[in-house]
Amino acid sequence: MTRTITVGLDGSSESRAAAEWAAREAALLGLPLKLVHVWEPVPAPMAQAPLLGAETQQHWTERVPREAADGIRLRHPGLEVSAEQLSGRPADVLTDAAKDAELLVVGSRALSGLGGFLVGSVALAVVAHAEQPVVLVRAGEQAADEHEMDPVGIPSSATPFRPVVLGLDIESPDEALIEFAFAAAARRNTSLRVVHGWNPPPYYAYGLATDFELHAALARRESVALAELLSPWRDKHPDVEVTEESSYGTAGNHLADASRDSSLVVVGRRVRRNPFGAHIGPVTHAVLHHSVAPVAVVPHP
Repeated sequence: MTRTITVGLDGSSESRAAAEWAAREAALLGLPLKLVHVWEPVPAPMAQAPLLGAETQQHWTERVPREAADGIRLRHPGLEVSAEQLSGRPADVLTDAAKDAELLVVGSRALSGLGGFLVGSVALAVVAHAEQPVVLVRAGEQAADEHEMDPVGIPSSATPFRPVVLGLDIESPDEALIEFAFAAAARRNTSLRVVHGWNPPPYYAYGLATDFELHAALARRESVALAELLSPWRDKHPDVEVTEESSYGTAGNHLADASRDSSLVVVGRRVRRNPFGAHIGPVTHAVLHHSVAPVAVVPHP
């Protein structure tokens, strides 16, 4: 079966932005695009209300995916586009759809007047449970936002891509996460900015506040460890320029800052199978809410 770039579509501005991002990514990967429109059936009494008659239901179940697919075909000639209408709980349906996808893309609203996402329950549930990488795209995301400024200071799709940012925990690095980030940078013909945040062990905390030499020694240790970890990946991807940033403090804050000048932020989600359900993790959760660029969440063991 041919893998697809699959996007969740519900007719909202955020899902339309997600569909446009997914179409561009499908073109970069040379894969077909599948639009999945999820319609959640309403209770019978509500379905019989005047405002939810046959015309309204037809709009959501037929017109939305058809019109979205037609628009993408016009804007992305040559891209293979299909649309599928499914019913059920959106989070469950999209999580299931991700199993046959190379990548699942969903939308999240941008915070009004602020940077970052307003991540809804559906998007969070999909990120927490999907077995394939999931990308969250803000409402209003434009192709030009992923590119450097032109000579007059305006982002343009005619200029090079901004760097891809990878958030990396050097204590438990995952090869699938690192490979995803390098591949994303390579197909964009841009650089990879690897961001690592560190904090000292608790027994160092007091001394670190007063001992600048101790702080410098710990910082050097973290920087050396990051460089050694990335060395074989540099050899594997010699065409990708890599910059490394090992900074004291919370990784989520450093990644949110780095997102302001990136085309994509890549973070991991450790898969934990326990009776209390799936978890996203504090760093990834912070990035999802505060990044101003699209965020790819890569699940790994």
